Amino acid sequence: MREKGLALIAGLLFGLGLGISQMIDRERVLGFLDVTGDWDPTLAFVMGGAVLVTLISFRFVLRRPHPIFSTKFYLPTRNDIDRPLLIGAGLFGIGWGIAGYCPGPAITATVLGIANPFIFLAAMIAGSLAYRAIAPRLAAPQSPTPSQPVTK
Repeated sequence: MREKGLALIAGLLFGLGLGISQMIDRERVLGFLDVTGDWDPTLAFVMGGAVLVTLISFRFVLRRPHPIFSTKFYLPTRNDIDRPLLIGAGLFGIGWGIAGYCPGPAITATVLGIANPFIFLAAMIAGSLAYRAIAPRLAAPQSPTPSQPVTK
């Protein structure tokens, strides 16, 4: 239960940071992505600040034997770049560019009471459910079709 409470606090802090930095304003995000028009560099400063905090804090955090509120670190073990990763990143980028939202800011923007974040979240959930339905079929090995007749 303690982990869920800490996750809630972390999520609320993240949402507060998104709100203060105005990253829940889809026009600001789309302005950042519009590099040939009226470019808005605000998102670059937000990302730069996050990267800087991570670079500094991870040096100290990962020296510890375990996190303060857990028994071990959960770090990624894979470092390969495969087709599903590239497709997923591409779809994420396309959706972000079209909608001006990614999941965190969309959830946070629901407090604004406008339709856009709700539409985005509904589409994101529908896409996730569709992937869950078709992914097993995509990953299933195909039965080989022999190019020559099999003889016994």
